[in-house]
Amino acid sequence: MSTSVRRTELPLTVRTPTHEPRNRRRRSSPGRAPATKLFLILPSVVILILTNAYPIAYAAFQALHNGSLISPGEFVGVDNFAKVLADPAFWRAAGFTAVFAVAGVFGSWIIGIAIALLLRTRIPAKGLLKTILLLPWVVPIVVSAMSWNWLIGTSSSPVPTIIHALGFGDAIFLSDPLGAQITVCLFEIWVNFPFMMLMMSAALSSVDESIYEAAKIDGASARQQFRYMTLPIIAKPTYISWVLMAIFCVNDFPTVYLLTHGGPVGATNTLVVLAYKTVFQNFQTGPGVAIAFLMTLALAIVAVLLFRQIRKSTSQ
Repeated sequence: MSTSVRRTELPLTVRTPTHEPRNRRRRSSPGRAPATKLFLILPSVVILILTNAYPIAYAAFQALHNGSLISPGEFVGVDNFAKVLADPAFWRAAGFTAVFAVAGVFGSWIIGIAIALLLRTRIPAKGLLKTILLLPWVVPIVVSAMSWNWLIGTSSSPVPTIIHALGFGDAIFLSDPLGAQITVCLFEIWVNFPFMMLMMSAALSSVDESIYEAAKIDGASARQQFRYMTLPIIAKPTYISWVLMAIFCVNDFPTVYLLTHGGPVGATNTLVVLAYKTVFQNFQTGPGVAIAFLMTLALAIVAVLLFRQIRKSTSQ
Protein backbone atom coordinates (compact mmCIF):
# COMPACT_ATOMS: atom_id res chain seq x y z
CA MET A 1 0.00 0.00 0.00
CA SER A 2 2.65 2.39 0.94
CA THR A 3 4.49 1.53 -2.29
CA SER A 4 1.48 2.33 -4.53
CA VAL A 5 1.00 5.73 -2.80
CA ARG A 6 4.57 6.64 -3.39
CA ARG A 7 4.23 5.79 -7.08
CA THR A 8 1.15 8.06 -7.54
CA GLU A 9 2.83 10.94 -5.75
CA LEU A 10 5.73 10.88 -8.13
CA PRO A 11 5.66 13.92 -10.44
CA LEU A 12 4.87 13.08 -14.01
CA THR A 13 7.38 14.39 -16.46
CA VAL A 14 6.06 14.55 -19.98
CA ARG A 15 8.47 15.18 -22.75
CA THR A 16 7.04 17.67 -25.17
CA PRO A 17 8.42 17.40 -28.66
CA THR A 18 10.43 20.37 -29.68
CA HIS A 19 11.63 21.27 -33.14
CA GLU A 20 14.01 23.96 -32.08
CA PRO A 21 17.25 22.04 -32.80
CA ARG A 22 15.89 20.89 -36.17
CA ASN A 23 14.89 24.44 -37.10
CA ARG A 24 18.26 25.62 -36.05
CA ARG A 25 19.87 23.13 -38.41
CA ARG A 26 17.69 24.33 -41.29
CA ARG A 27 18.56 27.97 -40.81
CA SER A 28 21.47 29.13 -42.83
CA SER A 29 24.06 31.46 -41.52
CA PRO A 30 23.07 35.13 -41.82
CA GLY A 31 26.01 36.11 -43.97
CA ARG A 32 25.78 33.23 -46.44
CA ALA A 33 22.46 34.11 -48.18
CA PRO A 34 23.48 37.57 -49.48
CA ALA A 35 26.78 36.15 -50.69
CA THR A 36 24.94 33.37 -52.53
CA LYS A 37 22.56 35.85 -54.14
CA LEU A 38 25.43 38.05 -55.26
CA PHE A 39 27.20 35.03 -56.70
CA LEU A 40 24.08 34.02 -58.64
CA ILE A 41 23.36 37.46 -60.11
CA LEU A 42 27.01 38.21 -60.88
CA PRO A 43 26.93 36.69 -64.43
CA SER A 44 23.84 38.74 -65.33
CA VAL A 45 25.44 41.91 -63.99
CA VAL A 46 28.61 41.27 -66.00
CA ILE A 47 26.59 40.64 -69.19
CA LEU A 48 24.54 43.82 -68.65
CA ILE A 49 27.71 45.85 -68.18
CA LEU A 50 29.33 44.40 -71.29
CA THR A 51 26.24 44.81 -73.50
CA ASN A 52 24.94 48.17 -72.24
CA ALA A 53 27.31 50.14 -70.07
CA TYR A 54 30.34 49.77 -72.31
CA PRO A 55 28.58 50.91 -75.55
CA ILE A 56 27.04 53.87 -73.70
CA ALA A 57 30.41 54.85 -72.25
CA TYR A 58 32.09 54.54 -75.66
CA ALA A 59 29.29 56.56 -77.30
CA ALA A 60 29.79 59.29 -74.68
CA PHE A 61 33.51 59.22 -75.51
CA GLN A 62 32.73 59.65 -79.23
CA ALA A 63 30.29 62.49 -78.54
CA LEU A 64 33.08 64.45 -76.86
CA HIS A 65 35.58 63.93 -79.71
CA ASN A 66 35.68 65.03 -83.35
CA GLY A 67 36.58 61.61 -84.67
CA SER A 68 35.27 59.39 -87.43
CA LEU A 69 34.44 55.72 -87.81
CA ILE A 70 38.11 54.75 -87.94
CA SER A 71 39.79 57.23 -85.58
CA PRO A 72 38.73 58.66 -82.20
CA GLY A 73 39.85 62.22 -83.03
CA GLU A 74 40.63 65.00 -80.60
CA PHE A 75 38.76 65.95 -77.46
CA VAL A 76 36.36 68.85 -78.19
CA GLY A 77 34.19 68.84 -75.06
CA VAL A 78 30.55 69.78 -75.69
CA ASP A 79 31.24 71.42 -79.05
CA ASN A 80 29.44 68.61 -80.87
CA PHE A 81 26.29 69.23 -78.80
CA ALA A 82 26.52 72.99 -79.45
CA LYS A 83 27.02 72.35 -83.17
CA VAL A 84 23.99 70.06 -83.30
CA LEU A 85 21.75 72.46 -81.37
CA ALA A 86 22.71 75.29 -83.74
CA ASP A 87 21.86 73.25 -86.84
CA PRO A 88 18.38 73.97 -88.34
CA ALA A 89 18.29 70.42 -89.74
CA PHE A 90 18.31 69.07 -86.17
CA TRP A 91 15.28 71.14 -85.14
CA ARG A 92 13.38 70.20 -88.32
CA ALA A 93 14.07 66.54 -87.57
CA ALA A 94 13.09 67.03 -83.90
CA GLY A 95 9.82 68.66 -84.93
CA PHE A 96 8.92 65.90 -87.35
CA THR A 97 9.95 63.26 -84.79
CA ALA A 98 7.47 64.77 -82.33
CA VAL A 99 4.69 64.81 -84.96
CA PHE A 100 5.60 61.28 -86.06
CA ALA A 101 5.54 59.97 -82.46
CA VAL A 102 2.27 61.71 -81.53
CA ALA A 103 0.59 60.45 -84.71
CA GLY A 104 1.97 56.95 -84.18
CA VAL A 105 0.95 56.73 -80.50
CA PHE A 106 -2.52 58.25 -80.60
CA GLY A 107 -3.43 57.19 -84.14
CA SER A 108 -2.65 53.55 -83.46
CA TRP A 109 -4.28 53.77 -80.00
CA ILE A 110 -7.57 55.17 -81.32
CA ILE A 111 -7.80 52.50 -84.01
CA GLY A 112 -6.62 49.78 -81.64
CA ILE A 113 -9.14 50.51 -78.87
CA ALA A 114 -11.96 50.91 -81.42
CA ILE A 115 -11.25 47.46 -82.85
CA ALA A 116 -10.81 45.99 -79.36
CA LEU A 117 -14.26 47.29 -78.38
CA LEU A 118 -15.69 45.91 -81.62
CA LEU A 119 -14.17 42.49 -80.92
CA ARG A 120 -15.98 42.39 -77.53
CA THR A 121 -19.31 42.35 -79.34
CA ARG A 122 -20.88 39.32 -80.99
CA ILE A 123 -19.64 39.35 -84.58
CA PRO A 124 -19.19 36.40 -86.93
CA ALA A 125 -15.72 34.97 -87.73
CA LYS A 126 -14.12 36.82 -84.83
CA GLY A 127 -11.05 34.58 -84.76
CA LEU A 128 -10.40 34.97 -88.49
CA LEU A 129 -10.84 38.74 -88.19
CA LYS A 130 -8.28 38.90 -85.36
CA THR A 131 -5.78 36.96 -87.46
CA ILE A 132 -6.23 39.25 -90.47
CA LEU A 133 -5.89 42.36 -88.30
CA LEU A 134 -2.57 41.13 -86.94
CA LEU A 135 -1.01 40.84 -90.40
CA PRO A 136 0.37 44.44 -90.61
CA TRP A 137 2.28 43.79 -87.38
CA VAL A 138 3.39 40.25 -88.29
CA VAL A 139 4.55 40.87 -91.87
CA PRO A 140 8.22 41.96 -92.04
CA ILE A 141 8.61 45.71 -92.32
CA VAL A 142 10.62 45.36 -95.54
CA VAL A 143 7.71 43.63 -97.25
CA SER A 144 5.24 46.23 -95.99
CA ALA A 145 7.41 49.14 -97.14
CA MET A 146 7.86 47.59 -100.59
CA SER A 147 4.10 47.08 -100.86
CA TRP A 148 3.36 50.70 -99.97
CA ASN A 149 6.04 51.89 -102.41
CA TRP A 150 4.40 49.83 -105.16
CA LEU A 151 0.96 51.23 -104.30
CA ILE A 152 1.81 54.95 -104.03
CA GLY A 153 5.49 55.43 -104.95
CA THR A 154 5.08 57.00 -108.40
CA SER A 155 2.38 58.74 -110.43
CA SER A 156 1.76 55.51 -112.35
CA SER A 157 1.23 53.43 -109.17
CA PRO A 158 -2.24 51.91 -108.62
CA VAL A 159 -3.53 54.39 -106.01
CA PRO A 160 -2.54 57.62 -107.90
CA THR A 161 -3.90 56.09 -111.12
CA ILE A 162 -7.28 55.38 -109.51
CA ILE A 163 -7.42 58.88 -107.94
CA HIS A 164 -6.64 60.45 -111.31
CA ALA A 165 -9.29 58.31 -113.05
CA LEU A 166 -11.89 59.48 -110.52
CA GLY A 167 -11.19 63.07 -111.48
CA PHE A 168 -9.30 64.23 -108.37
CA GLY A 169 -6.19 65.27 -110.29
CA ASP A 170 -2.63 64.06 -109.90
CA ALA A 171 -1.96 62.64 -106.43
CA ILE A 172 1.65 62.91 -105.26
CA PHE A 173 2.41 61.01 -102.09
CA LEU A 174 6.16 60.53 -101.70
CA SER A 175 7.49 63.29 -103.98
CA ASP A 176 5.82 66.15 -102.10
CA PRO A 177 7.21 67.03 -98.61
CA LEU A 178 3.81 67.33 -96.92
CA GLY A 179 2.44 64.30 -98.75
CA ALA A 180 5.48 62.26 -97.73
CA GLN A 181 5.12 63.29 -94.07
CA ILE A 182 1.44 62.34 -94.03
CA THR A 183 2.19 59.04 -95.77
CA VAL A 184 4.94 58.13 -93.31
CA CYS A 185 2.65 58.87 -90.34
CA LEU A 186 -0.16 56.78 -91.83
CA PHE A 187 2.27 53.95 -92.50
CA GLU A 188 3.44 54.06 -88.87
CA ILE A 189 -0.17 53.87 -87.65
CA TRP A 190 -0.93 51.02 -90.04
CA VAL A 191 2.07 49.01 -88.83
CA ASN A 192 1.48 49.54 -85.10
CA PHE A 193 -2.28 49.50 -84.56
CA PRO A 194 -2.35 45.66 -84.09
CA PHE A 195 -0.05 46.05 -81.06
CA MET A 196 -2.44 48.58 -79.54
CA MET A 197 -5.36 46.32 -80.37
CA LEU A 198 -3.76 43.48 -78.40
CA MET A 199 -2.93 45.73 -75.44
CA MET A 200 -6.42 47.20 -75.26
CA SER A 201 -8.08 43.79 -75.74
CA ALA A 202 -6.12 42.47 -72.77
CA ALA A 203 -7.06 45.54 -70.70
CA LEU A 204 -10.75 45.34 -71.59
CA SER A 205 -10.89 41.62 -70.78
CA SER A 206 -10.24 42.48 -67.12
CA VAL A 207 -13.28 44.80 -66.92
CA ASP A 208 -16.25 43.23 -65.15
CA GLU A 209 -19.35 43.19 -67.35
CA SER A 210 -21.67 43.57 -64.35
CA ILE A 211 -20.69 47.24 -63.91
CA TYR A 212 -22.00 48.00 -67.41
CA GLU A 213 -25.28 46.29 -66.58
CA ALA A 214 -25.55 48.41 -63.43
CA ALA A 215 -24.73 51.54 -65.45
CA LYS A 216 -27.46 50.70 -67.98
CA ILE A 217 -29.96 50.36 -65.15
CA ASP A 218 -28.90 53.81 -63.91
CA GLY A 219 -29.50 55.24 -67.38
CA ALA A 220 -25.88 55.81 -68.50
CA SER A 221 -25.42 56.06 -72.25
CA ALA A 222 -22.74 54.16 -74.18
CA ARG A 223 -20.63 57.32 -74.47
CA GLN A 224 -20.88 57.97 -70.72
CA GLN A 225 -19.95 54.37 -69.94
CA PHE A 226 -16.86 54.66 -72.14
CA ARG A 227 -15.85 58.10 -70.80
CA TYR A 228 -16.46 57.60 -67.07
CA MET A 229 -16.06 53.82 -66.64
CA THR A 230 -13.98 52.16 -69.36
CA LEU A 231 -11.26 54.77 -69.73
CA PRO A 232 -10.54 55.17 -65.97
CA ILE A 233 -10.48 51.39 -65.47
CA ILE A 234 -7.99 50.78 -68.30
CA ALA A 235 -5.95 53.93 -67.58
CA LYS A 236 -2.88 52.08 -66.30
CA PRO A 237 -2.43 49.69 -69.29
CA THR A 238 -3.23 52.62 -71.59
CA TYR A 239 -0.39 54.73 -70.19
CA ILE A 240 1.96 51.72 -70.37
CA SER A 241 1.06 51.17 -74.02
CA TRP A 242 1.68 54.87 -74.72
CA VAL A 243 5.15 54.67 -73.15
CA LEU A 244 6.04 51.59 -75.18
CA MET A 245 4.66 53.02 -78.42
CA ALA A 246 6.45 56.35 -77.89
CA ILE A 247 9.73 54.46 -77.52
CA PHE A 248 8.94 52.41 -80.64
CA CYS A 249 8.09 55.48 -82.72
CA VAL A 250 11.05 57.65 -81.69
CA ASN A 251 13.51 54.78 -82.29
CA ASP A 252 11.76 53.57 -85.45
CA PHE A 253 14.40 53.68 -88.18
CA PRO A 254 13.24 51.17 -90.86
CA THR A 255 9.71 52.56 -91.27
CA VAL A 256 10.96 55.96 -92.40
CA TYR A 257 14.15 54.94 -94.13
CA LEU A 258 12.66 52.13 -96.21
CA LEU A 259 9.74 54.30 -97.35
CA THR A 260 11.34 57.70 -98.06
CA HIS A 261 15.03 57.62 -96.97
CA GLY A 262 14.22 60.75 -95.00
CA GLY A 263 13.22 62.70 -98.15
CA PRO A 264 12.16 64.57 -100.08
CA VAL A 265 14.64 67.35 -99.16
CA GLY A 266 14.83 65.99 -95.60
CA ALA A 267 11.11 66.47 -94.91
CA THR A 268 10.73 63.05 -93.27
CA ASN A 269 14.03 62.99 -91.42
CA THR A 270 13.48 61.83 -87.87
CA LEU A 271 16.21 62.16 -85.25
CA VAL A 272 17.26 58.54 -85.56
CA VAL A 273 17.47 58.81 -89.37
CA LEU A 274 19.41 62.08 -89.08
CA ALA A 275 21.83 60.48 -86.62
CA TYR A 276 22.35 57.56 -89.01
CA LYS A 277 23.02 59.85 -91.98
CA THR A 278 25.39 62.03 -89.93
CA VAL A 279 27.46 59.04 -88.79
CA PHE A 280 27.37 56.64 -91.74
CA GLN A 281 26.92 58.99 -94.72
CA ASN A 282 28.65 62.19 -93.59
CA PHE A 283 31.17 60.30 -91.38
CA GLN A 284 30.74 62.76 -88.50
CA THR A 285 30.67 60.44 -85.52
CA GLY A 286 30.67 63.06 -82.78
CA PRO A 287 27.65 65.11 -83.96
CA GLY A 288 25.75 61.94 -84.89
CA VAL A 289 26.20 60.42 -81.45
CA ALA A 290 25.33 63.77 -79.86
CA ILE A 291 22.00 63.69 -81.74
CA ALA A 292 21.36 60.20 -80.36
CA PHE A 293 22.09 61.38 -76.79
CA LEU A 294 19.76 64.38 -77.11
CA MET A 295 17.06 62.10 -78.53
CA THR A 296 17.48 59.70 -75.60
CA LEU A 297 17.24 62.59 -73.12
CA ALA A 298 13.97 63.83 -74.65
CA LEU A 299 12.57 60.30 -74.66
CA ALA A 300 13.51 59.81 -71.01
CA ILE A 301 11.65 63.01 -70.05
CA VAL A 302 8.52 61.83 -71.88
CA ALA A 303 8.78 58.41 -70.22
CA VAL A 304 9.10 59.96 -66.75
CA LEU A 305 6.01 62.11 -67.32
CA LEU A 306 3.97 59.14 -68.49
CA PHE A 307 5.18 56.97 -65.59
CA ARG A 308 3.95 59.68 -63.21
CA GLN A 309 0.55 59.39 -64.82
CA ILE A 310 0.73 55.61 -64.32
CA ARG A 311 1.49 56.14 -60.62
CA LYS A 312 -1.43 58.55 -60.28
CA SER A 313 -3.82 56.13 -62.00
CA THR A 314 -2.64 53.34 -59.68
CA SER A 315 -3.14 55.40 -56.52
CA GLN A 316 -6.66 56.52 -57.50
